[in-house]
Amino acid sequence: MQTNQEAINALERRIDMSVALADIDKDVDVRLKNLSRTVKMPGFRPGKVPLKVVARTYTPQARSEAIGAAVEKAFGEAVRAQKLRVAGYPRIEPKEASAAGTLEFSAVFEVYPEVSIGDFSGHEIKRPVLDVGDAEVDRTFEALRKQRTRFESVERGAAKGDQVVVDFIGRKDGEPFENGEAKDFSFMLGSGTMLEGFDAAVIGLKAGESKTFDLAFPADYNAGELAGQTVQFEVTVHKVEEPVLPEIDADFAKEMGIADGDVVKLRADVRDNLEREVKRRIQARVKNQAMDTLLAAVPIEAPKALVSAEAAQLAENARNNFAAKGLSMGKMLERLEEWFTDRATRRVKLGLIMAELVKANNLHAKPEQVRALIEDMAESYEDPAELVRWYYAQPERLAQVEAVATEDNVVAWVCAQARTSDKPISFEELMGDTNDA
Repeated sequence: MQTNQEAINALERRIDMSVALADIDKDVDVRLKNLSRTVKMPGFRPGKVPLKVVARTYTPQARSEAIGAAVEKAFGEAVRAQKLRVAGYPRIEPKEASAAGTLEFSAVFEVYPEVSIGDFSGHEIKRPVLDVGDAEVDRTFEALRKQRTRFESVERGAAKGDQVVVDFIGRKDGEPFENGEAKDFSFMLGSGTMLEGFDAAVIGLKAGESKTFDLAFPADYNAGELAGQTVQFEVTVHKVEEPVLPEIDADFAKEMGIADGDVVKLRADVRDNLEREVKRRIQARVKNQAMDTLLAAVPIEAPKALVSAEAAQLAENARNNFAAKGLSMGKMLERLEEWFTDRATRRVKLGLIMAELVKANNLHAKPEQVRALIEDMAESYEDPAELVRWYYAQPERLAQVEAVATEDNVVAWVCAQARTSDKPISFEELMGDTNDA
């Protein structure tokens, strides 16, 4: 076997190889003899089919298998001899003309990039800092109350924050337009469900009152035939309901899972859960900064084969998620993998960099770290010990936590190498939206 390597670009390689046809012919003979011992053919007992008869039927199959095996063997020997780390699968290209007595072909493939860990001291990571105090607990209580808002009918005029039930019909140039009519339609004033002008027209109306008003649609309205147009609406209010928040009392505490209705216990539980959530969000922000730092400090090229495989997996996950919810992706399927390319590229690069960091700095997860992570997750469960047993019952489950612990080690290593400082953060900024806290 002869080989010759060529670098096409930074990661892509081409190896020209040749194998002796005589070796392939020998392998074909061996395969046919093995087949003759087991093959079944009409008119012959199993294992008694003459070799010539077997050859007439199975030689093409045997030769195809022999060539495939020879190519695979030649490629394997070539990459081992040249100490190449192959990413993905090679593309085999037969040559149109081969020297006498040989089969010549090329294998085009990618190799893993060289990962060189550089200096992180020029990069900065700002660790968010937030102490959970009474004010944050109070805000969380308000969010919990709002999630359990009930609405009660009132006789006054509708105000912002009220829920109203209306009939309406819209007309353009005196004629009703498509999708411009509804009966017993319910919405909250000020929620953004309706155009601002519609809300403004309904505010002040009582149950049983009607109003006709003009409404100008925005120039960028999604219904093209109405964009920038002024139409006339007629609206009749059937019901006005004001929001009523539950009191923080024993009933509220029981609804939140405190069996004896002790509000003090509920407040303690809310604080504990909030502290865990704040910790989780801070860790997530630090992790994102650490990952960005890795990509900036260790620039590498991602093998296209690995990116393609990762994008395909992300797309498959998306399909399964949509299917589980009974949703159709329609034309989205046509470009689904393409949409995941950037995310897949990031994940592949980070995976390669992190693997080198873990190996070079012994950042593998320690058993005590894995145990601590599982016990931390179990704290929010009614029976923590049961969750701990569940994780340790199967190696696959434990491996998931080990991966998280290893990732935490990488983040800690990056933070230690970079310029890391604390940065106070507001409750609103950390939680994104206090209504969702």
